[in-house]
Amino acid sequence: MAFVFCFGVSLLLSMWSTAKCSGIPEGALHMECRDRYFVIAVDLSFTGDEPLFEAVDGTGVYAVTRWYAAQCGYSVRLLPLLGHVELRASYFSCHTDNKDDEVFLFNFNLAVTREGREDSYALNKTCSPSLPWSPREITCEENYMEVSVRSEVACPARTVKEDWSALKPAHSSTTSDWQVTFQRNEEQLPPMALSDARKKGYAFGVTDGRLVFRTPYGQPESFSTEVNGVPVEEVHATLFSRQSWVVLMVDLVTACSTYEGSYDDSGYMVWRTPEVPYRSLHGTQLNIGLNGELVVQPVAEDRRFVVGNINATVQISVPLTAEGGYRKSFVLGDLVEIYVFHLYFEQILADEHRVETRVRFQRTLSTPLLPHPVFTVNQTVVDELSFTVYLGDVPEDMELVAVHLNGDKFTVDFKNTRSHNITKVVHPNNTLGYILKVPFDDPVVLLQFSDDAVLHYELNINYTLTILPENEPFHHLTSVMAFIDASPPAFDAVCSTSGISFSRDHRPYDSLWEISIGSDLLTPELAAKHGYIMSNDSQSLQLMVPLFSHGYKYDRVTLKGFYGSFKILMRDHTTSEVESSAIKSCPFSTNELILCSTLGRMTVVADMSLAIPSGGLPARFNLVDKLCGAKEKNGTRALFSFPINTCGTTIELSMGNVTYQNEIFYSGKVHSDAVERVMVQCTYPLASLHRLFTTFRFESDTAGVGSIIHTARPISDMSLSIEPTAALQTTPASPAVARMHADRPSTRYSRVPSFHQLASVLKRKSTRIQAK
Repeated sequence: MAFVFCFGVSLLLSMWSTAKCSGIPEGALHMECRDRYFVIAVDLSFTGDEPLFEAVDGTGVYAVTRWYAAQCGYSVRLLPLLGHVELRASYFSCHTDNKDDEVFLFNFNLAVTREGREDSYALNKTCSPSLPWSPREITCEENYMEVSVRSEVACPARTVKEDWSALKPAHSSTTSDWQVTFQRNEEQLPPMALSDARKKGYAFGVTDGRLVFRTPYGQPESFSTEVNGVPVEEVHATLFSRQSWVVLMVDLVTACSTYEGSYDDSGYMVWRTPEVPYRSLHGTQLNIGLNGELVVQPVAEDRRFVVGNINATVQISVPLTAEGGYRKSFVLGDLVEIYVFHLYFEQILADEHRVETRVRFQRTLSTPLLPHPVFTVNQTVVDELSFTVYLGDVPEDMELVAVHLNGDKFTVDFKNTRSHNITKVVHPNNTLGYILKVPFDDPVVLLQFSDDAVLHYELNINYTLTILPENEPFHHLTSVMAFIDASPPAFDAVCSTSGISFSRDHRPYDSLWEISIGSDLLTPELAAKHGYIMSNDSQSLQLMVPLFSHGYKYDRVTLKGFYGSFKILMRDHTTSEVESSAIKSCPFSTNELILCSTLGRMTVVADMSLAIPSGGLPARFNLVDKLCGAKEKNGTRALFSFPINTCGTTIELSMGNVTYQNEIFYSGKVHSDAVERVMVQCTYPLASLHRLFTTFRFESDTAGVGSIIHTARPISDMSLSIEPTAALQTTPASPAVARMHADRPSTRYSRVPSFHQLASVLKRKSTRIQAK
């Protein structure tokens, strides 16, 4: 029997409402009227894991069990990812008060058991469809199939309105007049009474304007097939009635794709359905959406849905990033994830007479468990002297709660440290990132120093993340290293007229070395002792060494000037071995100079201007020994350099010191206008001398302290009672207690044991020399 249907398309309009029900916490209950169904969602935090819905009408209260839901047009789903339980009810579902197919009143009870007590809450809602009914509408729900056709139809040959109108009283009065027969894969099954069909789970309904047929999936009279490789379940029911000589027949055919979906490795969830599931129809429009929202195909494609027609099959590809999808992280050894989409799809079909059929699908698509590896990137820049490590692709349902750094645990806020820093980054693709910074000099960082002078910094990181809201932990381990060529500190040195200045910037690994002057470590105390000017702050070390300070070495002495050198040593902080040095040699000039070397050589530059008589020649300068003349002279200044135990040098002993003394003479008659005599001396600590009297070798652990003493004339002898008028000296000599010529020794000693023993020896030797 053929029917003529009317074509019509309208927009989807729906509004989500938050319902208020006595006893249910605010925000826990949501009820909404959609285009072809009513939906209730209740938070699982309120209902628990085993809520029960009950349908209520004037005849009683009916528990919505799994089987009863498929029979009566209900779909109940527990959605832990969303945290709620959801009930969808068809507008033609059982126990719904239908007023002219325009106003539908739903009454449900929600039964909740908590702590052994069962509570029931009444849920009521009145809905009106947001768009007009099409002549034929088919719903492919997740647990049932439903088809409804308009009752006012016209046959091409004649009108059968009267016959159709007779269906309702016949159905309501005596169902034995109506029967249904099923056709299964070209096989016509025997007819059965409607009462028997209802017992098998089939539902038949007549409204003011429509005839409704509903069947659960998997019924014996249904059959499954494949259409272009897509699994389809089809039920072909024919409702008929014999009334006198007239037979009224209505074809109620429904076919739904049962394709469960597949995951495409390119990042899409794919679902398929035949392009035309019914014969004699052709497609006119596709609408696609998620969570009950439908948009036209171009809008869906703008949202990165891919809609294609392959081999007469409609293929919908939903991107994993689609708005409205749901994902959840799990820990199964590694970190995995699942994506879930509640696909809502509509095909608008038409026959040759433009009679419209709407086919709607509700399908839940879920990916398999997919690996979701988080990753780390070592973004360390060695010049910044800090580790920078990026942890990326952290899912939005996870958070970082702790970090173990080389075994030490730190909470993410790092309240127990000031040197660490971690920054959270939120990305547009709904993933998180964390940037960890740890300075190289942090105590938690492992440091090794290799034989090839390379510093190895190592940081082993254990990220602790938790999945929300379960707080299930997940650990991600990584290790990062940094290498620095570790050369000893290098100093910059600058010459000045007053001395040499050294400076260097601090490096975090400079603690591997110690700085020394000779064998003494450079400390503030040592600097104060020797008159160095030292400044050492967090940025740099500055050291100014005045000329003639302890540690200088001098060479290339002439009347024009001399060179002074100062050396700083860098020693390994564990072995004290010298690994490098910084030495600076600078030219200096001075009017007078005296140097006393550790090898027993006295070098003197003396100003003789007041020691030269009128008309005297500078070339006639000499020491006590007239054969020891000046090496260099210019006008009034003379340069002498000689071993201290030659040239008539005398020795004076004082408490703890030995002083070698000589005098510079003008080799002529002393005139009255020569107002000054010049004496030169070197004083050594007695304990530093190795050989005092030997003429073969002089050794001292330290350089001597030299003095140039200018005394007034006339003078009758060379005793130390003469008061000096001027002197160039570093430290004053102690009072003399013994004296003799240094170049006429009568004995040799390797070491002078004590001052008293030495004085006794000197006294005896001096007596012998004078006797001779």
